[in-house]
Amino acid sequence: MADKKMHTIGSSTLSIIPLENFSSTTHLTENKSTEKQQNYDPFCERDVEHPNSDAGALAHLLKSSLGSGILAMPNAMRNAGSVLGMVLTLIIGFICTHCVHILVKSSHELCRRTKTPSMTFAETAEMAFKSGPPQVQKLSNFTRKFVNIALIATYYSALCVYIVFIATSVKQVIDFHFPEHELNIRLYILMVMPFLYGLGLIRNLKYLVPFSAMANIFIFVGFCITLYYMFTGEQATSQVRLITHDITTIPAFLSTVIFAMEGIGVVMPLENSMRNPSHFLGCPGVLNIGMTCVVLLYAVIGLFGYLKYGDDIQASISLNLPTEEILAQVVKLLIAAAILFSYGLQFFIPSDITWPMIEPHVRENWRNAAQNSFRIATITATVAVALAVPNLGPIISLVGAVCFSTLGLLCPAVIDTATHWERGLGKWRWLLWKNVFIIVFSLIALFTGAYSAILEIIEEM
Repeated sequence: MADKKMHTIGSSTLSIIPLENFSSTTHLTENKSTEKQQNYDPFCERDVEHPNSDAGALAHLLKSSLGSGILAMPNAMRNAGSVLGMVLTLIIGFICTHCVHILVKSSHELCRRTKTPSMTFAETAEMAFKSGPPQVQKLSNFTRKFVNIALIATYYSALCVYIVFIATSVKQVIDFHFPEHELNIRLYILMVMPFLYGLGLIRNLKYLVPFSAMANIFIFVGFCITLYYMFTGEQATSQVRLITHDITTIPAFLSTVIFAMEGIGVVMPLENSMRNPSHFLGCPGVLNIGMTCVVLLYAVIGLFGYLKYGDDIQASISLNLPTEEILAQVVKLLIAAAILFSYGLQFFIPSDITWPMIEPHVRENWRNAAQNSFRIATITATVAVALAVPNLGPIISLVGAVCFSTLGLLCPAVIDTATHWERGLGKWRWLLWKNVFIIVFSLIALFTGAYSAILEIIEEM
């Protein structure tokens, strides 16, 4: 035999075949590793103590996206014009939903690679960079810290907006009934504090589901009554523009819409806590159902609210409703209660990130009291910021521009690119170019929105 060397040992014949005739041992190892990754199912390995049902996850998702921001949509529409605003709202809604999709899909892919049951937003970012190009692998620790800091800043800032909105709505109703005892809005902010403490001390998402469910009911009823006012009476068509004549107002529109729609910080905790996490994505799926409802509601409220009130629209459309009518007062109180009940869910996200950083430095027998003290201190801090800047419009624009543009658009696009860099970016690298578009769009919204919001805050002060 030309390709074999035959050796006889006793009565046995040993064939020695050159290694070149085999595939590389490295390839064999890689094939086995890939097969194991494909066979690993992170969903089956999860052990969630208090899992959420699909309905519970949908309730949380809707509540995280249907907040005070939707009531700011008519004001946002004024900054863009009715036609341009509608088109941009649908586009931004699609982009925001897509960014949630790619974040969750990247997390699933990285869970399979690392044989990890679940990952947080920050852990997904870290592992994406660790498995990305060699040049960026050293940045993996930085990306984890960056996402955590962005989540903390984003949701604590949003909580300040919630507090101002609740106080403003309640103040309008009480001032109407007791005009001789009109109080400063800052006193109403202080009155809300005990309720915030009660909600902020709840530590488990499952126990917040009833509050999210009630908030969704209140929001739905409030929206129905708001729509009644929007479609009755005279329309302010003379003050309505199809397309804005002032391009400098577009950044405020983008910032407000991004702030209103983004609930990406809730996504990973929700998906990780579901009884059937495979139901989160897909068609129809919890995400697609939730975001379809959100985008349609935002478009309808934004368009018809602007058509109703024109340039007289306020930062929140509920503030435009006639306070002298009982039905309008009910709307303001219902929506204020809905936003209040949402505080616990929104507060859960930054607290769930911050406390684990502090916990190892606290003695074990003091940890329960220390966590309660930490939560009370951070709630007090959000109230202090609301007391300092009790004005909705500029705060919404600034938070949307800086925090939600970074967290909801920029981070998912970068994570998706890093996750798939070594495994291929598709034909003609389409995945890279798509993510570059999202990154550029997020940076434009960030810088222009922040600039215009800061100028408005300075002018207000």
